[in-house]
Amino acid sequence: MQDLTSCELCDCAAGDLLWRDEFCRIVLVDQPDYPGFCRVILDRHITEMTDLAPAERTRLMNAVFATETALRELMHPHKVNLASLGNATPHLHWHVIPRFRGDSHFPLPIWAEPARTDTPRRPRPDRDLLVVALTRNLA
Repeated sequence: MQDLTSCELCDCAAGDLLWRDEFCRIVLVDQPDYPGFCRVILDRHITEMTDLAPAERTRLMNAVFATETALRELMHPHKVNLASLGNATPHLHWHVIPRFRGDSHFPLPIWAEPARTDTPRRPRPDRDLLVVALTRNLA
């Protein structure tokens, strides 16, 4: 069992902070092969969605959906993957990952073995534009 007094998502920013309120934060993950990869992280140590009250579940998913919408507006991906795994870090968070047909894992999950190695890198979304889109979508 993991020592919950030392949680990676509690102890560090876990990425470039794009937006935050008293409930959750949205960070841009430094993942060069997956530009636009964001995490929506609950700002208290809870492990499962069903540990939240129904209104809190809605609030967290609204942040996830706002992130997906912002990424779709700016990056025009072929697909957006949403995942809440937490196997390695049992702290409620969602991965929001823009996917493109030519990325190194497509159509497999990014945690699988790469399907190809000769993929060109896509640029990261403009950080300031992403912040503006998130703020607008969360209003």
